[in-house]
Amino acid sequence: MPTTTGYLDWADYQKLAARYVEAYRLDKNDRRARALHTFSQIYWLELLRHAGVEEDRLTKDQYVTADRLAAIDTSRLNVTEGGGHAIFDVIDVDGDNEISKDEFARVLRDVWKTDAPDAMDSFTRLDTDGDGAISRQEFIRAVREHFLSNDPDAPGSLFFGHI
Repeated sequence: MPTTTGYLDWADYQKLAARYVEAYRLDKNDRRARALHTFSQIYWLELLRHAGVEEDRLTKDQYVTADRLAAIDTSRLNVTEGGGHAIFDVIDVDGDNEISKDEFARVLRDVWKTDAPDAMDSFTRLDTDGDGAISRQEFIRAVREHFLSNDPDAPGSLFFGHI
């Protein structure tokens, strides 16, 4: 979403990817870091393409429109899948294809900089089968909700934010 300048630009996407890379102490050549950066760059270019703007920045309204269009247009990049898998691979530190409560708490603390007691409530909402872990499938479903659902209480909207 647009920053304090009132615009969103490429630097904002670079900062978001860098937050994950720094929080997880990934080497810049680590495949997970490269996947995050590559996805961020391609996604940014897709936003610009869908916004149809000449400049290299987006207003809030331009972003919202372009984000919705990029999410449903999978002709070049599947936003609802690519970014979700890249982020999941970073959060799933032990590589067991699940996000445990400890791994989830780490992303909240180290990437999103929150330790609010109710922040862990989103873990329970994302763990739709109630088995105590967020599977890759559950996580990708939440990413889809973030991009495609109009329900502000959908688990994906609660974790990733409202568009």
